[in-house]
Amino acid sequence: MGAALSTAALPASAAVDNDLPVRWNTGGAVWSTSLDSFVTFIESGEVTDRGLGDGLSRSGWTSEEVRAGLSKTYSVDVVGVTRFLYSDDGVKFLKDQSRSYFPYWSMSTYAVQALRSAIIADSVDGELSSAGIMAALPTDFRLADTCGTYDGKQNICAEGKCEGEAQCTSLLSWYVFLPACIQANQMTDPVAQVRMTPAPAPAPMPFTPAPIRGLW
Repeated sequence: MGAALSTAALPASAAVDNDLPVRWNTGGAVWSTSLDSFVTFIESGEVTDRGLGDGLSRSGWTSEEVRAGLSKTYSVDVVGVTRFLYSDDGVKFLKDQSRSYFPYWSMSTYAVQALRSAIIADSVDGELSSAGIMAALPTDFRLADTCGTYDGKQNICAEGKCEGEAQCTSLLSWYVFLPACIQANQMTDPVAQVRMTPAPAPAPMPFTPAPIRGLW
């Protein structure tokens, strides 16, 4: 996904039931931010949604830093990304990365599968971005802060790269770092190639005449 994200340029995987990639769930209240609001922000820097504005103010970064981070692309190999996300370490990573952010209705039940599908879908063209992952989510997601069960905090995957609680726990900071962590963990070891060089012909055996057997 390039820096200029528009609805026409979204991946085919974005044609899913994902009009609301972030539903800010605090206690019993829910404020929903549409994908269009994120697209407008990434394209122009304009904030047209109250939830997005609040998320930016609590991200620990400036709006321009978040905007640049959401649109930044990373070169990836979809096979390597898929190998990682289906490995034991990858599943553990996905569980850790969906601490408070997961599908709106099924919540943590299918969080791993939903996040994995979005990451892989955006990796198909060899480029990965936060905006592309968001657009490829298979359903609406919520950031849950529900008075004890979930605390609205995310686990930032880039340890040592964030400073302060906001940068190290906010959803938008999490989104900024996510594709870089996927790029760093993709399993791109080349598959062992089949040797195509023909085996050498066996050396001819020296001819030794068989002893003549007597007739007696």
